[in-house]
Amino acid sequence: MSASNENKGHRQRLREKFLISGLDGFHDYEIIELLLTLGTPRTDCKQPAKDALKKFGSLKAVLEAHIEDLKEIKGIGDKNVFGLKIAQAVSRRYLADRIVDKDFIHSADEVMEYLKHNLRDKNKEIFLVIYLNGRNQILKMEELFEGTLTTSAVYPREVIKGALANNAAALVFVHNHPSGNSNPSQDDIALTKQLKTAAEAIDIYIHDHLIIANNDVYSFADHGLI
Repeated sequence: MSASNENKGHRQRLREKFLISGLDGFHDYEIIELLLTLGTPRTDCKQPAKDALKKFGSLKAVLEAHIEDLKEIKGIGDKNVFGLKIAQAVSRRYLADRIVDKDFIHSADEVMEYLKHNLRDKNKEIFLVIYLNGRNQILKMEELFEGTLTTSAVYPREVIKGALANNAAALVFVHNHPSGNSNPSQDDIALTKQLKTAAEAIDIYIHDHLIIANNDVYSFADHGLI
């Protein structure tokens, strides 16, 4: 059997294995390999998959790695890096869609899962607002501001504008700390007070301000800061 036919047979077996039993029984490198073949279906992606796993250390780290870092691995280029990034983007969209219309408080675990998945690998600060209705159901989640590694320019008028546009009765603020330290800075505390004052002036309640740092979550409400 030629190398081309052997590769084709191997890829087909991986796909059939997935369709029959999902990812059960798959090694992490096989999952990466399967995703890489989405962009280059005729190329042998087993070794690049193994090299990616070796370099980054885990399936999660490979999926969250930056494109340029992935492309440093021999056999991973513009075409097959697509498969890795589309998988991550689809999972984020799925997690976001899954929690819309759910009660924020009773679905806290699902909300945290989405927030950590969406924000923990960002290398810039992202400020996100969760809009809630009068029953604390999630109406929408929206990224409003993007800052540098250390700060994010957040304008209260834009936050209030978004709340009014979405007919929100309550808000939850979320931002990430790329440094990995979830503790709030003095700027974070001052901003939260400013946003709370602006929201309460038009009878919008602030439930919490969450800081995501890797897998850690800091809650202003839990610490009596809101």
